[in-house]
Amino acid sequence: MKHLSASTIGIDQGDDVLFSDYEDGGEMWTGQGERERRHVLRFSEPFRGSPAVHVALSMWDMDQATNARADVSAANVTAEGFEVVFRTWGDTRVARARVRWMAVGELAHEDDWDLY
Repeated sequence: MKHLSASTIGIDQGDDVLFSDYEDGGEMWTGQGERERRHVLRFSEPFRGSPAVHVALSMWDMDQATNARADVSAANVTAEGFEVVFRTWGDTRVARARVRWMAVGELAHEDDWDLY
């Protein structure tokens, strides 16, 4: 559990396209090659420390002739941003994917002192 002790709590959110491989025959659409994508996202302003980040697919466009498999997560979370990691495997063919995310954490306050 993440305990927040600041009097100022921040929430940042977004909805970002991760990839669109069907237009140019990319690896996710052809089903050949790298089956993982990482997309770096930056917060609109830094948090005091690493926030809690929730990610979910808000749109996915899959080939109906293959199995629909996907895993999406947040990795390398810092006060400034994080990486969205999208993975698929097997015969799955993904044309496009978009992710909605939300980060909740402490914000710096003008009365905060850094003594050391």
